[in-house]
Amino acid sequence: MLPVALDLGVRMDAAPAARISLRSDGYDGSAAVAPDGSGLENESGWGRYVAAVAVELALLGRPAVGVEGTISSTLPVGAGLSSSAALEVAVAVALCAVADFPLDPMTLAQAARRAEFRAVGVPCGVMDQAASLLGRAGNAILLDTGSLEHELVELPPELALVVFDSGVRRSLESSAYATRQRELEQALNTAGDLDQTLSRRLRHIDTENRRVRSVVDALRARRFDDLGDLFREGHESLRLDLEVTIPELDRLVDLAYAHGAVAARMTGGGFGGSIVALVDAARSGAFPEAVLGDYGRSGAAYVCRAADGAGEVT
Repeated sequence: MLPVALDLGVRMDAAPAARISLRSDGYDGSAAVAPDGSGLENESGWGRYVAAVAVELALLGRPAVGVEGTISSTLPVGAGLSSSAALEVAVAVALCAVADFPLDPMTLAQAARRAEFRAVGVPCGVMDQAASLLGRAGNAILLDTGSLEHELVELPPELALVVFDSGVRRSLESSAYATRQRELEQALNTAGDLDQTLSRRLRHIDTENRRVRSVVDALRARRFDDLGDLFREGHESLRLDLEVTIPELDRLVDLAYAHGAVAARMTGGGFGGSIVALVDAARSGAFPEAVLGDYGRSGAAYVCRAADGAGEVT
């Protein structure tokens, strides 16, 4: 996998307290949680994520220190840009900071991933949380989610990163995301013949792994012409083999290429959300408006940079 930590994100301004007490203008309601996350079953909304993170950190030995503060976000919720992972990571970093309980980034990422499953039952991988912690400015992260080995891959400065939000909202727990995860696991673990559906799912995994390596090679060699075909092939695999795109995402990809994108494809878990496009940095000002002008429905665009991952700011 080749994720990027964007310069969009979640910020938490907080100080030690007896309990976990958080409020936010960007999320509905507030969260009031025991320092060890106990009582998770009584929480609703984004408070479940907060409580689940506290539970996972308590299981790792974090002292029961609370935190009080506010949460703000520049990430659109439900747009396929890992807003839940960003929230989990921000809460985890803050809880570790106030308790003087340092954890290495991958251990913290795995705890945040488990928290997502504990909170809403989504069997997500660790990519989103790892990217939120391992990101470095100007770089993508080549991540093997099996071995957890990772390395930085420099992104050429002459290419701008543009995210288009389709305006179609979904949540992973209410989409077919979990079904796709089960199908992928079944395809990987089945010996012998597979039916047509599982064969397509397995083909996506095999071809996607090869594409990621090819994209890394193309970026490092500055072979930008190769990126267009690789991203297009990746999107078509997501559309036909994994079956997670929707017509709005397909249209945005087509429009991005029509307006001169170097490369474009869906990003995130699918069934709504966003696409990501690479475009000549010199054209990044006019490019988003041109694509959205032809899109024909409500959408949004963000010209982004690869940024440093989450950390404590004092």
